[in-house]
This record gives sequence, C-alpha cells and structure tokens, in this order.
Amino acid sequence: MARAIWTGVITFGLVSVPVGLFTATEDHTVHFHQLQRGTSDRIRNRRVNERTGDEVDAADIVKGFEVSDGEYVVVEPGELDEIAPGRSRTLEITDFVDLDRIEPVYFGRTYYVAPRGEAYLKVYGLLRTALAETGKAGVATFVMRNRQYLTALRAEDRVLLLQTLHWADEVRDPVEELPELPTGRVGRGKELDMALRLVDALSAPWDPARYHDTYQEKVRELVRAKAEGEEIAVAEEAPRATDVVDLMDVLRGSLEQARGAGGKRSSVPRKKATAPSREARPKRSELRELSKAELYQRATEQDVVGRSKMSRAELVDALAGAGGRRKKKSAA
Repeated sequence: MARAIWTGVITFGLVSVPVGLFTATEDHTVHFHQLQRGTSDRIRNRRVNERTGDEVDAADIVKGFEVSDGEYVVVEPGELDEIAPGRSRTLEITDFVDLDRIEPVYFGRTYYVAPRGEAYLKVYGLLRTALAETGKAGVATFVMRNRQYLTALRAEDRVLLLQTLHWADEVRDPVEELPELPTGRVGRGKELDMALRLVDALSAPWDPARYHDTYQEKVRELVRAKAEGEEIAVAEEAPRATDVVDLMDVLRGSLEQARGAGGKRSSVPRKKATAPSREARPKRSELRELSKAELYQRATEQDVVGRSKMSRAELVDALAGAGGRRKKKSAA
C-alpha cells in the first residue's frame, strides 16, 4: 500500500475534504555505480575546499550567493529555515479555469489525490464529478517540504490528480528564446494537404501501453550481454534530415507506407480548418486568454505591422482593433 507524502484538506468555497497526496509515477531508469576502471572499487564524492583541497565537514558548509566576481553574500542554513513557508495543511482552490487553457509547458509533476477515509468519499466524488463535467481545473497553492507549489487539481477516471505548475516567470517565451520559427505562410499548399493526409493515416487511439522505453531495454540487454560474454549489437545511425526539395516525394512515400500498414490503425476524422474572417474580429476578452506565442502567430497570419517588437498587451490591441494594420511586405 502506497504511503501519502502529504496530508491536508482541499477547500473550495465552504466545502472541505481531507485528502492524502500520493506519487503517481516511478522511475524505471537503469542506475549504475561509479567504479575506478579496472577495479571493483566504488567512487565516492567528497566535499573539498577548492583552494586547499581539504575535506570539509557538512556542519561547516554555508550557502553563498555571488553578487560580483569572487564576492558572496553568505546565508546560514538556519536563516533559510526562518523564512521558509511553514508546513501547509490546506490546499485552497482559489479559481476554477478551463483545463484546456493551461498550456502544456506549465505542467510539472503529477500526484494522485485520495480521500482520507470512507466518510469523505461523497464530497471527494462530488468534486471529481464537477471538474470532469465542466472540463475545469482547480488552481491552488500549497506548501510541501518547505517549498510552495502552484497546482492544478483535475479529474480523471474515478480519481483526482494534482499537477504542479511552473510559475509564470519560470516559463520562457518561445518567440523571444528560439532562433527560428516558421511564419503562418510556411507549410501551405500541396505539402500541407499531403501532411494532413499522412497524419490521418497514422492516427490511432491513445494507448500508453503501446509505447516502451526502448533505450532502457537496450541498456538492460547490454548489461546482460556483457555479463554473459555475448556480442553487443550496435545501434543504427539516425536518419538524415529531409531536404526541402524532396519534401513532396518524402511525404508521398510516407503516406504510401502508412496506407500499406493495412487496418492496423483506426482513422480519426479531422475537421477542416477554416481561416477566420477579416471582418469578424475577435473580442479582446478572447485574445487575452491566448499566450503571447499564439497572439504572435495570429499577428503573423494577419501581417500586423511591427509585431516582432510588440508586448503581449500590444499584440492584443493590434489584433482586436487594427485588424487592417497590415504590412505591405511579408517580413516583420
């Protein structure tokens, strides 16, 4: 039986339900010890003084924040403990938001949430059903192991899941961070039609049991083969990048290969995407729910002038009111 790593109370409005938090995943990575080559001697890490090379006792180690080259602000462990948030017994839901509006990049670790006792099954089930039928997630903060977490409480089949979320300042903006991103014009025409048909041909129901960590399987096989003195198979080379000139031929060949797989996959019908009408401008409230990357993509499709230098708020204003503020040239 699993052991709860945190216990407390979920509250929403005046309703509360005592719960326990359980780890939802486990690591299957093959772990190795470090040995000195040619021996069975384990390698141990020691804390040593960089200048003298002498080993330092853990009690004599403090934390230092570098404020300039070689200059540190020293912080004692006790000082960090004094400002650390106390152990939280409450996970208070402050907002219910549409689950599909939370961008995947914000999600961190996943935990199972269980009621602490048969007496709380009804309230627990009520909250799970309400979240499932509305497609909402409960946003809450709580403290565990001297760290505060932003979380999303969501419903799955018969159980509530708690997923930690990254704080807003921890998520990088792809438009600002990445060197190259395609514009709205890239990937249109016959290539897109062929790519959509390929996606349809390769579509299948989600079944996590179909997928395996083949690298870890190969690591275990490597260890077994070496232990038994067998020959070790070498991995195949990675495929070369697709040349743009050959894109249509590669897509066509991929589609024929997928169709040749027969009825192994069940086709999922797709809805044909339709471009928004220029006259039907989106409302500001709708635009404010989009990420900056999504706003930038729309601005690219509409050729909004100066979009690459706009803030998120400026992109909202441009898309809501300007609609017609388009560039004559294609580059931003």
